[in-house]
Amino acid sequence: MQLLIGKELNSNDKIYKPDLTSKSGRELLAFYLQTKFRQIFLFDKKQPIPIINSINHDFIDKFSRRLINKPTKRLLIGVTGESASGKSTICHEIKNVIEQLSMPVTILSTDNYFNDISALINKYGSFDNLRDNGYDVDAPSSFQLDVLRSDLEDLSDGLDIKAPMYLPNGTGISMPKTLDVHSQKIIVVEGIATMYESVKDVFDIKIYVETENELRKRRFLNRAVEERNQSEENAQKHWNYITEAGEKYVKPFRKEADLVINGNSDLKYFAQMLEYIYDITNNFQ
Repeated sequence: MQLLIGKELNSNDKIYKPDLTSKSGRELLAFYLQTKFRQIFLFDKKQPIPIINSINHDFIDKFSRRLINKPTKRLLIGVTGESASGKSTICHEIKNVIEQLSMPVTILSTDNYFNDISALINKYGSFDNLRDNGYDVDAPSSFQLDVLRSDLEDLSDGLDIKAPMYLPNGTGISMPKTLDVHSQKIIVVEGIATMYESVKDVFDIKIYVETENELRKRRFLNRAVEERNQSEENAQKHWNYITEAGEKYVKPFRKEADLVINGNSDLKYFAQMLEYIYDITNNFQ
């Protein structure tokens, strides 16, 4: 990928940036971007461990036209995947690369949009007891999806928002309009709720992160026991729950994703791919 970046930056075979106010100019730029994006995906396919597991058949055309037809609109990227698939890691790498390219970026987690369940936790004595008595934590009904959609639409239109904040301390408390979220040029939203039915069509790019179950399980159990001080027994119980929930609520959206990303991919290589995408969308005479 570094070789592709070098060729792009040093190539004399560049086009003048077309006039986007004319239809012919937009068509020329769309064709140029589509060619470059296909080059990326063909290169990746030949790698020992590709980053892209699959790509939606109309993504290249749809995304390149989105870039040229709505150049001033915020770009919303939704990242979903089962628990411990690597969503947060991928999102933070996207953020790091974009910031290094001096572009403004916002990261938002849909975990902030969980319903307030503090009364239920008080009733059952703990979050674990509530789960064990049938509360479906990852179900769409467990999120404030109407608030999430409204906030995403505002961010897309360039408006700053105050997002809710869900406290991850076992109390189940959600505080409304607490987090200041600025509408930057690029907005990356991660979490299982990004692809739920009433939200998914807001995004310009939909990414699904997938990782082998055994690796996900090791990540999840290590995190639960070592970072969150859960017992091994309770961590295993919650793993069993999220495995079933993932089958019901997350995996069905894999087929609708624009890109399916390998959650165990080399982050250095992933960063280089993002850098190359930046170059091809900005490197004109």
